[in-house]
Parts: sequence; C-alpha cells; structure tokens
Amino acid sequence: MNNALLLAGKVAMISGAASARGIGLATARLFASHGAKVAILDLDEGAAIEAAAAIGPEHRGYACNVADKDACLKATERAIADFGQIDVLINNAGITQPVKTLEIDPASWDRILDVNLRGVLYLSQAVIPHMQAQGGGAIACMSSVSAQRGGGILGGPHYSAAKAGVLGLAKAMAREFGPSNIRVNCVTPGLIQTDISAGKLSDQQKAEIAASIPLNRLGNAEEVAGAYLFLASNLSAYITGAVIDVNGGMLIHG
Repeated sequence: MNNALLLAGKVAMISGAASARGIGLATARLFASHGAKVAILDLDEGAAIEAAAAIGPEHRGYACNVADKDACLKATERAIADFGQIDVLINNAGITQPVKTLEIDPASWDRILDVNLRGVLYLSQAVIPHMQAQGGGAIACMSSVSAQRGGGILGGPHYSAAKAGVLGLAKAMAREFGPSNIRVNCVTPGLIQTDISAGKLSDQQKAEIAASIPLNRLGNAEEVAGAYLFLASNLSAYITGAVIDVNGGMLIHG
C-alpha cells in the first residue's frame, strides 16, 4: 500500500452520504482515493448501496435514520461485520429549513434538532465503544457558520441552534474520550454549492453573497471533504476539540 495515501487500511463511516452533489459523497470519494474503505449511510438504502458501488466494490451502503438510535446501532454492527473495524466516523447528515423564529412550529423544531444534533449523539454512541476497543479513532462532525454568526443564508434559527449544539457536543466528547485516543472535531462550512442549496438562490443572490466573501466565491463539496480528510488522518493526530472553518473568509474570528 502506498504510504502517501492518508487513510490506507482505514475504515470510514459517513452519514448522509448518498446525495449526488452532497458533501458526504464527495467525502466518501476523497477518502476512498486515499485508501479507505467506506461505509455510506443514508435514509435511502438503495441510494446508499448505489453510491458505494459507484466508488468501488470494496465499499458498502447501509440504511440509517440517524435520529433512530436502534438504526444507528444496526448500521454500525453491519459495518463491523463487513469490515471488522471503524476507524473514522463522519457525522455529516443534516437537514435545513429557511424559516424565521416566530414561524418555527414544534414539529419543525424536533425534526431539525433530531437529524442535526440528536443524530450526532446516536451515531457517536454506536461507534465509540468499537473505537475504544480497538484503541482509538477519529470523529468529525458537521456544524455550520450559521452556528457561529447567528444565522446562515438558508437555515432558520432552529438550524443555527442545532449546529451550535453540535459544537458543544463535539467538544465535550473530545474532552471525555481523549484518554481513549479518540479525537473529535468539527467543520463549519459557509455557503457550499450542494443539493441542499441548489435552486434556493438566484444567480444575482449568489453574486451578492460571493462579493461579501474574501475569496469572492461560494464553496464546493470537495473543499469541505478536504477538511474532513485532514481531521480523519494522522495529519491532525494532535488536534481534538477543534473547529475548522471552511467558509472562504465569510466569518473571520477575532
């Protein structure tokens, strides 16, 4: 195996990774190109299997509703049965809804918090015991610039709250599981051109947003995948509890 491959011999599980233009699938492709075997999780098992097969025959796709703890446990057990280990977990699954504070109804609050925040907890709870047993692992979680700046372009306040919750949960897990050699970090993307954002903004709106970003453009899924690769690999061996901004300078911290 070529030692230049950053994830040679590793097994990575990625949630929400079957969408054609999504960050999850871009991450799965990049990880596979660096030697990882990948387990793609998605609500739609057929789509997950198809996405995994398109990357290569050694990869697998499983159905998993991350907001259902039993589903997370079952998907994890299937991955362990197929691969024998899980070295990397990417808590990528997420949904958004563009509403304002006074428009958030109880069902919408539950739906957004369940997928974006509860799902991180449940999938991490399913995978961490295996990582402890094998002596370590790396977990990266999807947050958002909207958690940091108090609202994004496409997500409502409940989305910001959920993604801010991811930051707190990940940092707490990093502190708790550091002694088990399990690293837990977050990425906070800005406006990325994916299936979630497709068709939501006019060309003029995109141009106006790009003009407010120092790098003068929107991001793409592969650029977020690159941050995930860094956090999954030994390049970040002494990094835990960190937050990596992938926003083109949309938010620059003081």
